[in-house]
Amino acid sequence: MGALLGLSRIIDIVTERIGKAVSWLILVAVLVSAGNAVVRKVFNVSSNAWLEAQWYLFGGAFMLAAAYTLSQNEHIRIDVVYGKFSRRTQHWIDLFGHCFFLMPFVLLMVYYLVPYVTMSFRSGEGSSSAGGLIVWPAKAILLAGFVLLAAQGVSEIIKKIAIMRGDMDDPTPFVPTHAPLDIDIPAQETRP
Repeated sequence: MGALLGLSRIIDIVTERIGKAVSWLILVAVLVSAGNAVVRKVFNVSSNAWLEAQWYLFGGAFMLAAAYTLSQNEHIRIDVVYGKFSRRTQHWIDLFGHCFFLMPFVLLMVYYLVPYVTMSFRSGEGSSSAGGLIVWPAKAILLAGFVLLAAQGVSEIIKKIAIMRGDMDDPTPFVPTHAPLDIDIPAQETRP
C-alpha cells in the first residue's frame, strides 16, 4: 500500500500545481473578454479569433482544474442525503462512485477523445468561423482534462481504500455545509 500511496501523492502534487496554475486562465479570459468588448464598442471592430480565445481559456480552466476540484473534495453532491451517513459509509459511497461512475466515464471519454484529437491535429482543423482559431488545441485540452481527471480518480480510489483500511488519516473529513438552523424566530406582533 505504501507504493500506491506514494503514487497517489505524486498525482495529487501534479494535479494541485496544474489546478492552481490554470486558475489564472480565468483572469486572462476576463481581460480578453473586456478588451474585446472595448474594441468592439469603441472601434466597431470584432474578431472571431478573440471570441474563440475566450472560449478556449475558459474551457481550459474548467477542464484542467476539474481534477484539482476532485482532489479538494469540492465537487457537487447532495449533502442533504450524504451528510446523514457515518463517515465510513460516506467513504464507501465515494469509493463506489469513483469506481463505477467516475472512472468508467473518464476512461470512455479518453478512449473516444484520442482519435478525435489525433484526427483534428493531423488535418489541421480550423474554426468554421471566418478568422477563427485552429481547433485541435481546444480538443487537446478536453483530452488532457479527462486524462488528469482519470489520474486523480485513481489517486482518490487509493486514498479511500487506505483510509478505510486505517493506513492513513482522512485528509478531507466531511463537515455538513447545510447544518440545521437553531435560531428562535420571535412571534410577530399583531397590531389592532
